[in-house]
Amino acid sequence: MTNVAQMNETGKNIFCPIDLHQNKMMVGIATDRGRPAFKEYDTDWLGGVERLVARLHLLRERNPGAEVWVAYEASGCGFRLADLMEEQGFRVAVLAPTNLPVTPRSRTNKTDKKDVVRILEVLRGHVLAGNRLPEVWIPPQELRDDREVVRRRLAVAEQLADVKNKILGLLRRYGLPRPENMANNWTKKHVRWLHSVVTELEWGAGRALASLLRELEFYWGECEAVEREVNALAGHDRYRTRVAALTSFKGVAPLTAMVFLTELGDLDRFPNRRALGNYLGLTPRSWESGEQTDRKGRISKQGPSRVRKVLNQAAWSLVRWDPAWKARYESLVESSKRKKKAKGKRKAIVAVMRLLGIALWRTALETGPAPAMAAA
Repeated sequence: MTNVAQMNETGKNIFCPIDLHQNKMMVGIATDRGRPAFKEYDTDWLGGVERLVARLHLLRERNPGAEVWVAYEASGCGFRLADLMEEQGFRVAVLAPTNLPVTPRSRTNKTDKKDVVRILEVLRGHVLAGNRLPEVWIPPQELRDDREVVRRRLAVAEQLADVKNKILGLLRRYGLPRPENMANNWTKKHVRWLHSVVTELEWGAGRALASLLRELEFYWGECEAVEREVNALAGHDRYRTRVAALTSFKGVAPLTAMVFLTELGDLDRFPNRRALGNYLGLTPRSWESGEQTDRKGRISKQGPSRVRKVLNQAAWSLVRWDPAWKARYESLVESSKRKKKAKGKRKAIVAVMRLLGIALWRTALETGPAPAMAAA
């Protein structure tokens, strides 16, 4: 997004804030400091979006030299609208919802038009006054496509875990514990036993367990299939060198490395480790004012939850198998005990997650720049 120092010479600006939803979008169009004119459009790319684009082009023709600024909040709708607007030569920003101004009153009195006005005020403040714009980084299309495969692998694993929990829950309800001669769940021996239990249960419970076992087999197969896709992607020129460097850490598997690299994208956009920690949501919140200068709360948990999840798994493996990291973790636990802070182990592992994330970031940067991706 171009800032106020790069405004057009005429000084005229056409603002187009959008409250975007899955099927509809509320648009408010205003020129300079004028009042917005509201209109609702369909989000169909060959319907409402085309009509909106035509309207913006018409306004620009009526105001020679004017710049068109489009902004909307990041959501599950993705960046397709931003791509289309940039193709038309408009200035586009996708805003971070967590960084937009919110008041207690606005939380209880919310409408699409008021959301549009809120975005308009932020956009105007940036263009006309030079205020900071809370925009998110828009990844190139190739990276978005890579994310789909990696995210699918994580989603399938979650669905597999859900099916396992449902099977164990059904067995608990019917008082069927795992036989004592079986050390672990989900081995071949355990699964054979589960199939034998189907005929021992009541008719309805047996049919439910049989269905769950079919679902279990499906997700096992799907997990292996998508895992192969992720491994193939990890071997691509875009990732091969960095994945090899990151997996040198004990506990960091190729999947963990791919989640880290695809979710963070351009690693150079983080100027320092503090910025990275903030992005990962692994830095504590603070409430400091006046005499209160050291009031820290829980971690913010903002940013990509997928990265936090794989960092948590990797951190536990790291402190279990790497002596240096284990010593660091135990030192953090002892420090919490001396300060008489509760949940010392939990806080210590979060600190290890943050340190590991920083170490992975630095290691990836030291391997050199990744091959350039096609621009968004």
